[in-house]
Amino acid sequence: MSTQGFSQKLLWNEEFNYEGFPADISWSYDVGDHGWGNRELQFYTKEELKNARVENGKLIIEAHKDSDYPKGYTSARLVSKKKASWQYGYIEVRAKLPEGKGTWPAIWMLADENRYGGWPKNGEIDIMEHVGYDPGVVHGTVHTESFNHVKGTQKGAQRQVDTFNSEFHTYAIDWSEEKIDFFIDDQLYFTFENTGGGPEEWPFSQPFHIILNIAVGGNWGGKEGVDANIWPQRMEIDYIRVYEYKPTQE
Repeated sequence: MSTQGFSQKLLWNEEFNYEGFPADISWSYDVGDHGWGNRELQFYTKEELKNARVENGKLIIEAHKDSDYPKGYTSARLVSKKKASWQYGYIEVRAKLPEGKGTWPAIWMLADENRYGGWPKNGEIDIMEHVGYDPGVVHGTVHTESFNHVKGTQKGAQRQVDTFNSEFHTYAIDWSEEKIDFFIDDQLYFTFENTGGGPEEWPFSQPFHIILNIAVGGNWGGKEGVDANIWPQRMEIDYIRVYEYKPTQE
């Protein structure tokens, strides 16, 4: 891990050293198929082992083709809101990603409170996003009122990870009051600086929680269609670790 500005003190971690449903103490579910603002196809289920389970020391989030649902797919979206959230920290997630056209896995963060209004005014931190039609290109992005994809002003970068679907990689952010650094396997590839421009540009001085999901299709994930023959597809999470932030002393 990167240690600049951070202690070795673990604030929170999920090692997934149990079996069955994700632990209630840490995780809740977002549920439904209303498109989630992106015209996505999946129905996010609650407490369906085929969509979200812990086995062999890994969290499995698995998207399935399922004709019992109107849009034809199920998946899971786990959130730590009101159960585990932080303002600043070194946050790392070790994961192996799904593949194929129509997959859209994400490891990301949203604010716990609605301080400034609707999305994206409270900010969004995308630690990792990948769309299956563009294999191996991993994205790290932030969204705010001033900087977001609706306006085409989002701030982010990409890095090629050829073994995204066959090996585990560590996706991380180094989040302080001055900036957010993005890492893959301890390699820095993007920095978003605190501009000092107020919450329109930096709404990140408040607690955020983690979200883990696989979307199917959607405005971005389905831009080149959805391959009907690849399902099920899974994202595996080996661990999540959050380390304490300690401002550098002058």
